[in-house]
Amino acid sequence: MAHSLSGLMKWCQREEWRDAFNETTALHLGAPCAKAGVAIENLPDLIGDDRTGVLWGCVFEDFLTRELEDGSNVVDDYLKRRGWNESVPNKRYMMALRSSVISLYEVSDIVRDESFLARDLVRDGEPVRVNEKSGTYSLKQWDRIAARIVQIGSRIEMSGGALPFDYDLSETVLDAIRHAGKKARVALDTETLRTTAFMFIGLWLDDVLDRTLHPKLPDLCNSDGDEIVWTTASYPLKRGTDAKAVRLALAAIPSLRPESETFWNWIGVERRIGKKRPAEKQTIITTLDDGSVVLGTLEMNDRALILEANSRERAERGRTLIEPVLAGLVGQPTIESKTVAEMMASRPVGKSEELSSGLSPDEERAIIHANMDRHYVNLLDEPVPMLGNITPRRAAKTAKGRQKLVDWLKALENGAAREGSGSAMAGYDLRWMWDELGIGKLRR
Repeated sequence: MAHSLSGLMKWCQREEWRDAFNETTALHLGAPCAKAGVAIENLPDLIGDDRTGVLWGCVFEDFLTRELEDGSNVVDDYLKRRGWNESVPNKRYMMALRSSVISLYEVSDIVRDESFLARDLVRDGEPVRVNEKSGTYSLKQWDRIAARIVQIGSRIEMSGGALPFDYDLSETVLDAIRHAGKKARVALDTETLRTTAFMFIGLWLDDVLDRTLHPKLPDLCNSDGDEIVWTTASYPLKRGTDAKAVRLALAAIPSLRPESETFWNWIGVERRIGKKRPAEKQTIITTLDDGSVVLGTLEMNDRALILEANSRERAERGRTLIEPVLAGLVGQPTIESKTVAEMMASRPVGKSEELSSGLSPDEERAIIHANMDRHYVNLLDEPVPMLGNITPRRAAKTAKGRQKLVDWLKALENGAAREGSGSAMAGYDLRWMWDELGIGKLRR
């Protein structure tokens, strides 16, 4: 149900309320803006009008709950003096906001154009069904949002000021609120949340400003734990070298799998001896249809044989593998390396890098989903940083591990749900993993 707060918004700008509203705005936005070295009035230019509008809505809604030193409140004042000019639903909504608190909610079971379930991550308890239309078009399964959820008669509704939180930021705000409750020696309840709205808003804005002003590339590594640095070793073919001779030489290496007369996949096992994958990095793993791990590739043209790998370390291993059998057939290689940042910087502006696979969208999606099945089946027996660097199967054996598994699986599902509808990864169903790990009942 749509509610209009336009009259109340104008009332906040009256002389008797203006200073108090500006103080509330400074309380919420001042510290993160000062940290970033920006003025509050410049936020629209930095983070956009839409996000600034939602941010302002959150500040406005918190102001509606506040009482001045004399005990006065803007909602009470407005309804007393102008309530006669408002509809009954509007007045009920204003009073609901007057007594509301902001909290962190986990979204699930979204019914498009109707409703969604919201579970309070601060106060816990069972999820509640929230009547909402517009929000169901942008919300995804297991999203986390900071919002005010209010009950008006028999309906439960969400206010207009809702901030999206990724998993890491939501855990940061939960830790901050728990710390505040522990310091005050009180339970995390509704009364505690009345004083913590600035934490949700401030931490969210601090994160947005940091991402905007200091964009970071993803920290990537391969399955050996090596930093992703695309490396090629280009071996010039010696005069008189026959392509057939090169193929015969490479045929002596069992780990090279020919895909054509001029292309080979270098397959093998991941090296983990004495080297842990950094917990803070994202891991890139390339596999073939049969699940074999691809460590690199070889491609031959009229002039050269080119070895490519996704790290300097793998490129060196590849050189050690192929050079003994290529003696006399190729010259000294030219080595080139590019980091992820260098690859991004060299990408032509405004030009698409996408290449057509020649398959229909359904065929492409089926292949990708099959590869993802193999990837996640293998991952069940791999150490996962989010699980404390233990395997999912091992985590499933303890209560603490199962709770971490729930968070991990929800994060995976949320990432898949956030893929654009045109992406071949969109729609991949991870629910089978819950049953495989024996925690299907915890998916709520």
